[in-house]
Amino acid sequence: MTSIAAAAGEVVFVPKALGSYFYESFPCQQAQTSGYGGLQFTVQGPSNGSFSLELQTVADCNVTTGHNSSYNIVGNLTGQLQTVTLPLLGFDNNPNYDAIVGLVWTVFSSYGTQWTIGNITLVCGALPGGTPPTATVLPTRSTIAPTPTTVPTVAPTTACSNLLIDDWESQSRLTFLGYNAMGQASSDDGTMASIVVSGHRVMLTPSSTDSYFYSQFGCLDTQNKYGGISFKIRAARGTTFAVTMGWFQTCGSNNLKTATLTSTQLKWSFDGTERLYWFPFSVFTGLDASKLNMIYFSTFNAAVILGPMSFYCGTTATEYIAPPGGAISAPLALATSVVPVSNAKSFVIDSFTNQETNALGQWHGGEDGMAAVFGNNKLTILTNDSDANWNTQLADGCADMRAYSGAYLHIAYSGSNKFSVALQQHNEKCDDSIQPAPETWDSLEAARYASAKDIYMPIKHFNVNLTRSIGFNLRGFYTRDPTVITKIEIVDSVPTGWTMPQKLGSGNLIFACTRPNSFAFAIDDGDPQLAKRVMEIVKQADIPVTFFTVGLPLLDPTTGLGDIYKEMASHGHQIALHSYTHPKMEGLPDVASIDWEINNDLGAVKQVFGDKGHTNYFRPPFGTEGARMRQQIAHHFKDPNAKIVMWSIDVEDWLWALTPTPENQLAAFKRDLAAGGNLVVMHYLYNTTVEYLPEFIRLAKATGKRLMRVDQCMEDPNAPPLT
Repeated sequence: MTSIAAAAGEVVFVPKALGSYFYESFPCQQAQTSGYGGLQFTVQGPSNGSFSLELQTVADCNVTTGHNSSYNIVGNLTGQLQTVTLPLLGFDNNPNYDAIVGLVWTVFSSYGTQWTIGNITLVCGALPGGTPPTATVLPTRSTIAPTPTTVPTVAPTTACSNLLIDDWESQSRLTFLGYNAMGQASSDDGTMASIVVSGHRVMLTPSSTDSYFYSQFGCLDTQNKYGGISFKIRAARGTTFAVTMGWFQTCGSNNLKTATLTSTQLKWSFDGTERLYWFPFSVFTGLDASKLNMIYFSTFNAAVILGPMSFYCGTTATEYIAPPGGAISAPLALATSVVPVSNAKSFVIDSFTNQETNALGQWHGGEDGMAAVFGNNKLTILTNDSDANWNTQLADGCADMRAYSGAYLHIAYSGSNKFSVALQQHNEKCDDSIQPAPETWDSLEAARYASAKDIYMPIKHFNVNLTRSIGFNLRGFYTRDPTVITKIEIVDSVPTGWTMPQKLGSGNLIFACTRPNSFAFAIDDGDPQLAKRVMEIVKQADIPVTFFTVGLPLLDPTTGLGDIYKEMASHGHQIALHSYTHPKMEGLPDVASIDWEINNDLGAVKQVFGDKGHTNYFRPPFGTEGARMRQQIAHHFKDPNAKIVMWSIDVEDWLWALTPTPENQLAAFKRDLAAGGNLVVMHYLYNTTVEYLPEFIRLAKATGKRLMRVDQCMEDPNAPPLT
């Protein structure tokens, strides 16, 4: 979609192309047994418009994978909001009405214009077939695929330019939506260790030789125009992989033929530099260039970076040049097989022989309800709570790790590597009684640095002050699969042949203001009915504050938050980002889901505030933090140092506001203020919290500190000047 937003019980969107779609999935419904006879929803589209509705069913409700598709076409729309009622018996391909799992609206007759869908309902009773009174169901029973299965034949012409397959425009288009620049399917089906898109390049990092990646064309006729496929490749010396071309014997059939050549057979060799590579269709035996379906890469022995991929004209290979834009600050870099060696002596941090202390005699243990089990010199972690974490300390106060800047953290493990590893940094006084403690940390994604049994992370990849190291922290778990750890240690080298990924930008985790003598109120979304009272209070106090807003309610006209925040911004307050739907983002199952939250949040703020709404400040919902979320924030904000804002004063409104002792919010504020905290988290969800805000402000001013926005208290050169 070009744009999509939900508000007031409807989803409003603008289709980008013929293959654009909107889908709903839900627990398997036994519609026929339950007495449902039809589907009903409201729709508004252009006058005389039409669309296809796909009904997704499975063999029975015990089946959890795959689905069958049946279709119907709705046409002759009025141009006004109307109710469509479709009898279930109106769908083709004899679907199993006792195992319905999803609906897809697609093949919109008009794209680039606005459509609305709402109130999607299964309706009771047996409905007659034919034409319902509120919309026209066209009398077709032929399958309408959600994306075209046949791409029209390209007529020969004297003018020719490369036909783009994929320019790697965005991470979300490739790995969340799963399609290429042709609107066709493109995916690794989860077989790769990672897929990273940046600057019109994609880095494919295989988890094994079974990893693969494909990009489909439909059923494309390239005869008499395109002679082959070209793209730039960057790969380390010795890298090999295979290329498979697929084509149909007959378009629309399932009779797919393939031919495979290795990179060696194609006479491709790599030396770590980016160069243009290509192949003519003629090198693949039997290939029918009039019905091309896909290109398929497999059996990688190392990571590769691909540039824009296209069909080149005639017999001379040329490069497709992507338009400028889309790059992040740090370009994609291949892992290096030359790993520097540290001069520091190795040592064991934890071998799990003692439940109370690690091998250094320091505390280790779980926090926030961590489900961890000791036994047989190992630690078993079983949790998908992304807030839960396990700590193992290096020292009572601060440990100076500068001597180990060239060394590696080694974790011997089995099972899941779906978690983050953080190195924590203490405050300047190395004092746990002073806020914030820890002062910050940097998180790395375990899976990026892992084999099946070992994790090796360069100490220098942790972007912290090594002179004030506290310890390592395992956090951000996002699967229930167990992780079993037998050793955590510092080593001076890694095994021969080990390749190390690049350090990805992960932003700066902020708990406190850095400007001397400064203080900031950072207020999260709440009840729209209390927003005006908050505005009155900060206006009376004559202070600027920062509001972290959730994207979805910002777009909902019934909340009025869009107008409220525009008024706040006009009074000089900072508007910053707080996700689109407020989930624990590091706990989401995949990077694509994290991307969806970020992209929609950015889009919502831009829609309300325009280009002036852009900000590099983000507060993670619930304060849940991890490497995947941080990496994607840095990527989408195009800033490796994006500000991920936490807090050093928590009024604990979530804990006390609705209890018989709401005054404990004031006690919590005083406690953290006395400990040196200067960056607040609070919400305007509760009346008690809002009514304590004047007292919070009075206490903050009484410290002699100057109250300001978060960007100002962080000494951001792009922040408005202090007045």
